[in-house]
Amino acid sequence: MIKTEVTIGKLTLKNPVLVASGTFGYGDELIDSIDINKLGGIVTKSLTLKPKAGNPPPRIAETPCGMLNSIGLANIGVDRFINEKLPLLRNFDTALIVSIAAKRIEDYCEIIRRLENVDGADAYEINISCPNVKEGGLEFGTSLSMTAKVVSETRKTTDKTLIIKLTPNVTRISDFAKVCKEEGADAVSLINTIVGMAIDIRTRKPKLSTITGGLSGPAIKPIALAKVFEVFQNVDIPIIGIGGISTWEDAIEFMLAGARAIQVGTANFVDPTTPLQIISGIIKYCEENKIQDVNELVGSVLIDADDNIAKVSFRETTK
Repeated sequence: MIKTEVTIGKLTLKNPVLVASGTFGYGDELIDSIDINKLGGIVTKSLTLKPKAGNPPPRIAETPCGMLNSIGLANIGVDRFINEKLPLLRNFDTALIVSIAAKRIEDYCEIIRRLENVDGADAYEINISCPNVKEGGLEFGTSLSMTAKVVSETRKTTDKTLIIKLTPNVTRISDFAKVCKEEGADAVSLINTIVGMAIDIRTRKPKLSTITGGLSGPAIKPIALAKVFEVFQNVDIPIIGIGGISTWEDAIEFMLAGARAIQVGTANFVDPTTPLQIISGIIKYCEENKIQDVNELVGSVLIDADDNIAKVSFRETTK
């Protein structure tokens, strides 16, 4: 029997496969499409203090090997989530990680306080990396000092596992992961979407109402993989890998690079059963390679110790 459990802070996941925020609703919309109890966990759609309508349409555009989105954190707000969604989510036999977004540090903390007053949330993913909102979002995630403040203040409000979702739109992401660890975060999830743009050549107008949006899907996988590797090599903190994961082979790559768990995002729109296929694939891979514990995969990418070319190249490209 392959051991599939992984630990993130105080949180134990039955397997390392999660569904990413914004790609699985609040966790209740796909009950008829997938056995949610088989997932390692659900990361909810990001919640704000008050309901948000999000950005005006059009706010999704397909691209080669991915998609652009500019949803703008549309959500029902924390109070409606507690009253309408949480009662059902409590019944699932899987971890519930609530994603939180805000335009002020005080709002991040207030959302956590309200969730702490009720049962249901097992952990929090603090979204400081959304590129699709005018306030907050990248303002926090691209500043080391602001990242430190968000982590420090949210850490004071909860003893539950605290995960910080980082943006790739910075020069050196490991510096941000280091700050997260220093201020008390239990883990980091990376990466969020990459800023991108698409233009309709017939109308000569941007395909998104906000002009730019967040690029996700297979196109960003190599970038995400490199960011996970960078953080694993430089900071001793659990990593949840995200970015273009569509197959079990993708998931194995992320774990070899240093991810302890992974999140499936855009692939859920193509086939909601993708996470379950990935779980089965990971187990089969371990069986075929005589690996008894999935944790043995984490960070086990092989780099020739006598060949410093790869290591030098890595350092040079991440200065």
